[in-house]
Amino acid sequence: MTEDAQIALNRHTAEALHERLAHTGLTPAMARRVIASAIREGALPRPGPAMPARVLAAIRPLTFIPRLARTARVESAGDGFVRYTFRGAGPERFEAVRIPLLHRPGDRKAVVCVSSQAGCALGCAFCMTGKMGFQRNLQPWEIVDQVAHVRADSPEPVRGVVFMGMGEPLLNLDAVLDAARILSAPYGLAIPGKSITISTAGIAPGIRRLAAMRAPYRLIVSLASADPARRAELMPVERQYPTGELIAALREYHAALRRRVTLAWPLIAGINTRPQDARQLAGLVRDLPVQLDLIDVNDPTGRFHPPGDAERSAFRDALRAALAAPVKRRYSGGKDIHAACGMLATGLGSRLKM
Repeated sequence: MTEDAQIALNRHTAEALHERLAHTGLTPAMARRVIASAIREGALPRPGPAMPARVLAAIRPLTFIPRLARTARVESAGDGFVRYTFRGAGPERFEAVRIPLLHRPGDRKAVVCVSSQAGCALGCAFCMTGKMGFQRNLQPWEIVDQVAHVRADSPEPVRGVVFMGMGEPLLNLDAVLDAARILSAPYGLAIPGKSITISTAGIAPGIRRLAAMRAPYRLIVSLASADPARRAELMPVERQYPTGELIAALREYHAALRRRVTLAWPLIAGINTRPQDARQLAGLVRDLPVQLDLIDVNDPTGRFHPPGDAERSAFRDALRAALAAPVKRRYSGGKDIHAACGMLATGLGSRLKM
């Protein structure tokens, strides 16, 4: 049997694997055991009372366990963020980041920021990944294996996954959802659905799909500006899915899940940190429960800069006055190793110029 016809064990849920291999004698419980071993150990389980040797012998020629090749690992000396570069089913490289968290002394945890595509087609002006262009969608196993690799390398337990790495997750939504189901399954990596976050630059049809299926995962939407003309300059996706359509989709999402929508706002000095920006945002999301995450822009090309303390404080004051919603400042670490938000470009960030 050729590899193309074989079944990738870290690609399927236990239900799907059982359906495909029931003829071998594989039971649902055995399917869960097989996938757990494939993801966590990179191998089939050992034979035993719960996993008969005859079943293992039957499924072995029908299956394989693809694994990523790690081509680079760089750790920040400043904050402990770690950037990993991988190669998977093709020659393209993509990256993941281990984000250390410290909730209280002695309680260290980690979150893995994963890529859903190699490169990105959206071309957001403040994102280095977009300067690579789109290369290809990642397969579900390539997403799952990013987390498995980082988990095996992490001194802290991995408690969450964020789809905020390379690519637009909602343009590869089938693979992202398959990966999320496997990651959250008890036999997968047992990461609760509420601890998995899917980000988007504003792909309205994908948001509606998440709403219709009542997906248990958190959603974060990058907005950058409430002014459609300015947003189009920063995020060309505005021309395909205008702000009005995006907000309508978010209203559907909130109505279906009764969940506050998180908006990500990259702080760009002189661009989107004026009092009128705060007022425009408040008008746009009126009656829509939101949370606003503020994050300093990261741009190695030098075109965009984060605001200074005075400008940032003035913008927060304007938000407090105009926006009846929680406002949080989110830390983006690993800048020294090009691991921060918007900087993933498989090591090319420092060489890309405007």
